[in-house]
Amino acid sequence: MEKKASSKGKKIVTIDGPAGAGKSTVGKMLARALRYLYLDTGAMYRAVAVRVQQTGINPDDEKALTNLCRNITISFRRKDDKQRVILNGEDVTAKIREPEIGWLASKVSIKRPVREAMVKQQREIGTKGKIVAEGRDTGTVVFPGAPYKFYLTATPGERARRRHQELRAKGLSPEFKGVEKEMAARDAQDSSRDLAPLRPALDAVIIDSTGLTPQEIVKAMVQMIKKGKTSEERES
Repeated sequence: MEKKASSKGKKIVTIDGPAGAGKSTVGKMLARALRYLYLDTGAMYRAVAVRVQQTGINPDDEKALTNLCRNITISFRRKDDKQRVILNGEDVTAKIREPEIGWLASKVSIKRPVREAMVKQQREIGTKGKIVAEGRDTGTVVFPGAPYKFYLTATPGERARRRHQELRAKGLSPEFKGVEKEMAARDAQDSSRDLAPLRPALDAVIIDSTGLTPQEIVKAMVQMIKKGKTSEERES
């Protein structure tokens, strides 16, 4: 059983799961429906990657990463009804979605100094409550005491299809088999890493999003949250 943290009793919803399960879309929609802040933890690791690229440090140098993270502040701001990612005062919303930043983020996110620094900032953001936190370890590590936890998943083929469509919508032309292979490798890395491996929280509600629309998933989540069934009540 995960140790309960300071998030216990606060209005915090966590959504974890593998890539392509629909976490980001559902998380944004749920936050809008509840009028909560949407906390994209993955964007924070990508922001760290942007800073690593800017400074030119070795992503395997944990001492350098420790010093870098001491001088990083990441926040979220709404502008034109869209959430912006701010790194040390700079809007890096577009930058963090560049392919090379995604690759670098997957590399630095498994480093202990980076995860410890980001988890600390994520918990600080969550101190006021009313957030929907989305990522891979929000219910198990960041907010283990959150009253509402969900784990979104889908079949590997469905997740690869969604990712393939997303890339094509951005004007890219990836091969489906390549996308499928890349996602399988990422799944293996995320679930087998020693630090904060991808897995459902023991008290999370697991939702298979295969064949469901984001609207259907959000509706089910809102109904569960409105019923006031906390994770502790689900355990009893």
